[in-house]
Amino acid sequence: MRYLLILLLSVNIYANMTNTLLELYKDGKYKQVCKKGFDYFQKYKRDEKFISIYAFGCLKSDYIDRLVVPIAALKRSKEARANATYFSVILMQKKMLYQALVDNYEIKDLKLPTTNYVLSKVFDMYVQNQETGKKFYIFQDKENKDLKYKLYILKNRKLSKMIIEEYLNNKRIKQHIYW
Repeated sequence: MRYLLILLLSVNIYANMTNTLLELYKDGKYKQVCKKGFDYFQKYKRDEKFISIYAFGCLKSDYIDRLVVPIAALKRSKEARANATYFSVILMQKKMLYQALVDNYEIKDLKLPTTNYVLSKVFDMYVQNQETGKKFYIFQDKENKDLKYKLYILKNRKLSKMIIEEYLNNKRIKQHIYW
């Protein structure tokens, strides 16, 4: 009887953690989703719904480097593989754009898949832009003419950071920081 109670409680906790992540995600608490997903990943590494919510939380909170583990784990279903591909494209674009800006690596002739995520949009506009070596770049969103992106590198002694700022009607609405 005690074993059955423990089993029922563990099944309930299992279901509740995925639901907890989903509720946090719906509430816009993406950093908490990413942190809890990271903390509980080993327990739920076969639950692709849990992993997908965790990964989208990391993406929305700009913890893109934390996508590596979910990318590898999302492989059992068609939807999971599609999510893994989506995250992989964004991670690769982040790495290539950072390399282009910091190391003056040429990427203007690349033809890569893309997404609707802000980093992908900026990556695509950077690749299409023929000017390189500038201190910053301003790009206008193709769908929303009132939305602009400013891309630049913030140099640091230890590690330079890539910054993407979003501006709506010339007012900064969001800043993304990547390294």
